[in-house]
Amino acid sequence: MARGNQREIDRKRAENRSKRKAKADGMEGNPLARKERDAKALQEKIAKKQAAAGASGDAAK
Repeated sequence: MARGNQREIDRKRAENRSKRKAKADGMEGNPLARKERDAKALQEKIAKKQAAAGASGDAAK
């Protein structure tokens, strides 16, 4: 047992890294809620783009 508590320290560090990475990924919540949120954001983006195209008179694109 030459390692002492090194194994425990490494586990804590790995746990903290995985928590930090999970937050950075933006994958919080359940998959269904994420899917609905992303679909809503996409619809808003499309509507905004169509409104901008309609205002400039370039509705054919």
